[in-house]
Amino acid sequence: MKQKTTDLTLQVLTEIRDAVRQTNQRLDETRTELSERIGRVETRQTETEVRLATELTAVVGAVHSLRDVLLSDRELRRTVDDHELRLRTIERRTG
Repeated sequence: MKQKTTDLTLQVLTEIRDAVRQTNQRLDETRTELSERIGRVETRQTETEVRLATELTAVVGAVHSLRDVLLSDRELRRTVDDHELRLRTIERRTG
C-alpha cells in the first residue's frame, strides 16, 4: 500500500511540476507579447506627438500671419480714414 501511495504522490507532484512549467511558459509568452505591444504603443505615441507638434507649429504660424494681416489692415484703414477726412475737407473748401 505504501508503494501505491508513493507512486500516486510522485505522479501528482510530476503533474504539478509540468503544469507549473506550462504556466511559466505561457507567462513568458504573454510577457513577451505585452512587451512588444507596449513598444508599438510607445512608437505610435511618439509618432503622434511629432505630428501634433508639427501641426501646432503650422497653426501658430497661420495665427501669426493672420495677426500680421489684421494689423496691416488696421493701419491701412487708419490711412484711408485720414485721406477721406482730408478729401472731405478739400471738397468743402472748393465746393
